Amino acid sequence: MSFHARSFAGSTALTPSRPALIRARTRDAALTYDRRTVDSTGAFLIGELERLDQTLHMPLVSVTWSRDIDLREDVSIADETSSFTNSSFAAAGGINPGGKSWIGKDANAISGVSIDIGKTANPLYLWGTEVSWTLPELESAMKLGRPVDAQKFEAMRLKNNMDIDEMVYVGDTTLTKYGLVNSTAVTNVTNVANGAGGSPLWANKTPDEILQDVNELLSSVWAASAWAVIPTELRLPPARYSYIVANKVSNAGNVSILNYLRENNLAASNGQKLNIQPLKWLNGYGSGGTAGDETTTSRMMAYTKDPQRVRYPMTPLQRTPLEYRSLYQMTTYFGRLGVVEFVYPETAGYRDGL
Repeated sequence: MSFHARSFAGSTALTPSRPALIRARTRDAALTYDRRTVDSTGAFLIGELERLDQTLHMPLVSVTWSRDIDLREDVSIADETSSFTNSSFAAAGGINPGGKSWIGKDANAISGVSIDIGKTANPLYLWGTEVSWTLPELESAMKLGRPVDAQKFEAMRLKNNMDIDEMVYVGDTTLTKYGLVNSTAVTNVTNVANGAGGSPLWANKTPDEILQDVNELLSSVWAASAWAVIPTELRLPPARYSYIVANKVSNAGNVSILNYLRENNLAASNGQKLNIQPLKWLNGYGSGGTAGDETTTSRMMAYTKDPQRVRYPMTPLQRTPLEYRSLYQMTTYFGRLGVVEFVYPETAGYRDGL
């Protein structure tokens, strides 16, 4: 601190110097406040003529995993692996080893059957996140009528659903696991054929050529399953789905290409209903495409939604008891997420290049 001399009736005294006051003003009529005034409790500076909408507007997110796959619910939080078995049967014929099992009245050498059981196992990964808030935050939120604990719970549920959605459809690149639309177990993968215009793109094809692409995929999967299962689910990239919804079969008709496909596909001719739905995760997942980029090669998928064909193992969320630590209240939500199980990968197929 610096000092300067000041004279009093012939005497000199030392007094500390004072810094000059600097008054800061804004250039408009608004008041100023620091960052702490706006926090997770949602307290805002509201003007007299301002009408604040009290509705909580959540982030724009779409998750569709519960629509497209059945759950395997027999797994528990104690399990670390989910597995299933596939059985193969073999039986030789009678006189002709490749024929029927005929025997004679005095036969003493009768062929039998044999079985082979193979097991497929996948890990169950532990998922968890902590939800916490301070007591002052909770009191402020109660006064404002905006429950911070409920909002953080909704944020946790949204994160959980988004993670499940990604695991179901495309798996996880870090864990090198795959999902419904990019499984390495599905071997029925090829590009769609070019149309009469020389292009595989649906925008350059006639409705009949688009129907031919759909029926080719359904027939191929049906044949791969030894003619046992015709797929009942068809998933398309959103842009291709929008195209067949918006365009009609002909200028003279009033039927969209989508309805034309629903009424004339292979499954419908067999008395089944083909469920055609858009799926964002198919964007860019075709051969040579960039995942998530709809401008690159996209994919079409056909399969059967049946837990005996394909399913997803997971456990319901659980939570720890509420813990008090200093000014914090906290709890941890946890569960297990598995890997998509293609019990019969022959009942699914992909087509790229739409």
